[in-house]
Amino acid sequence: MAFAAYEVVISRDAMTVYGFLMDGLNNSLWRSGIRSISVRSGIRGQKGALYQQTINGPGGRPIAADFKITEARPGAEVRFAVVAGPARPTGGYYLSTEGATTRLRFALEYHPKGLQKLMNGMIQKTMEGEVAQLEQLKTVMESRSVV
Repeated sequence: MAFAAYEVVISRDAMTVYGFLMDGLNNSLWRSGIRSISVRSGIRGQKGALYQQTINGPGGRPIAADFKITEARPGAEVRFAVVAGPARPTGGYYLSTEGATTRLRFALEYHPKGLQKLMNGMIQKTMEGEVAQLEQLKTVMESRSVV
């Protein structure tokens, strides 16, 4: 199993951060490596929404990484599952209010099967890089006008 988590404190209230995370189209604003993203089915920003996503894979080749919002607790949690592509981790964003700020934890988990187990080290490193992009999310959120 591969697991990675990262945490930041954002100078925004939890509902603002939650709303930003619920809209998967915002991923391209803070996650590097996204080539394209669109809503494939469901309602944008709602539990059950399925986002069609293409990311940069090894050697820069495009890889499908579609994901679905599986759980949503306003101001507290957003969970998702990757449903297309060679690796299909599950993950979540976990929010807690700290005064006027929000502590945000991003965690990913992946259970490789078969020959993918041989690539566990590479998968772990990739996941660690993904969750560390929360620093970019913090920058984007704090530079935006409060809505």
